[in-house]
Amino acid sequence: MESKRYTKLAEFAKELLSHHSIEKGLPLISEYLKEVIGADRCSIFIVDNVKNELWTTHADGVERIIVPRDKGIVGHTLDVKKPVIVNDAYSDEHFLQEIDKKTGYKTKNIVAVPIFDSHRNIIGVLELLNKEGGFDNEDVKFMIFFAHYVSGFLELITTLGEK
Repeated sequence: MESKRYTKLAEFAKELLSHHSIEKGLPLISEYLKEVIGADRCSIFIVDNVKNELWTTHADGVERIIVPRDKGIVGHTLDVKKPVIVNDAYSDEHFLQEIDKKTGYKTKNIVAVPIFDSHRNIIGVLELLNKEGGFDNEDVKFMIFFAHYVSGFLELITTLGEK
């Protein structure tokens, strides 16, 4: 399975390089990551340091989600500056149940990984939801690698001010 992930990564890279906007690049990143990891949903949160929040223009099945930077699993990931695995979402103190209530989606498990820019500042968080059997350390290792891989695209696009 490991070699299949990296073969698909080479195909993904070619396609991502052809996109020059966050609106086109984020769905591509999301679809690739969901397929490779086996998750049901993917959200890519961007850090807004001016408004002290994280936002996503791409969250499967829902409109834009905005979370205060100190709330939720994504906020916790931003705070600890490392990956977070939660295989029982409703038992975790950081989980924002109100987002499930608002969207009508039932979150069972989550993995979130920070995305660092070239200066080692966190510019975003990759978040996957609902993998059958839960997330594991192999998923996290690949997501860390993948976050490094897409960080240049996200840094360039967010630096240009696209949202």
